[in-house]
Amino acid sequence: MGLRPADTAVQHVAVDITTEEGRAKVFEKRGEYDIVVTNAGGPPTGDFREWDREAWIKAVDANMLTPIELIKATVDGMAARGFGRIVNITSSAVKAPIDILGLSNGARSGLTGFVAGVARTAKLAGANVTINNLLPGAFDTDRLKATMSGAAKKTGQPIETVMEARKATVPARRFGNPDEFGATCAFLCSQHAGYITGQNVLIDGGAFPGTF
Repeated sequence: MGLRPADTAVQHVAVDITTEEGRAKVFEKRGEYDIVVTNAGGPPTGDFREWDREAWIKAVDANMLTPIELIKATVDGMAARGFGRIVNITSSAVKAPIDILGLSNGARSGLTGFVAGVARTAKLAGANVTINNLLPGAFDTDRLKATMSGAAKKTGQPIETVMEARKATVPARRFGNPDEFGATCAFLCSQHAGYITGQNVLIDGGAFPGTF
């Protein structure tokens, strides 16, 4: 475990980052950031036939437009200082969509397309500013339990049965743990990852079956 320097202070701002008001309060606390990790709770599971325009707009606001706003607010300052790392926590569903996660599939795929273009601009990549997406597969989190609950309700099976079946689809035969996810994120935020940008880093225990 790394040690934090004695003169380092951790500041917390409890806000809803998906709102303009929440983001404003964050930037009131501090104006410039060298490392930004974007993450917001995923939209609800369900059948796309049940989602109205409001549900779609809410999903896009939280999981596409909020990261874009945070990138826009910080990236030029990073470039001016000659260092910057932005990591967007998205989902393995960007590469392998899950039917009950349609809201997430759509919103996060939109963010992925945006990042693919902006991360490769010489103004950013040439200034040691990287933007990458980290795509988690099945991790042992409350979000996974919520998704599995939706699947259990849909199939009529006990959630324990659904969880075990999901685990069996992962070649590692387990769910990921938050610590190893954090370590991968920390690497992408470090000076050692300066030659990695515009990438979708899949961390899923080998579950995605594709070559690319």
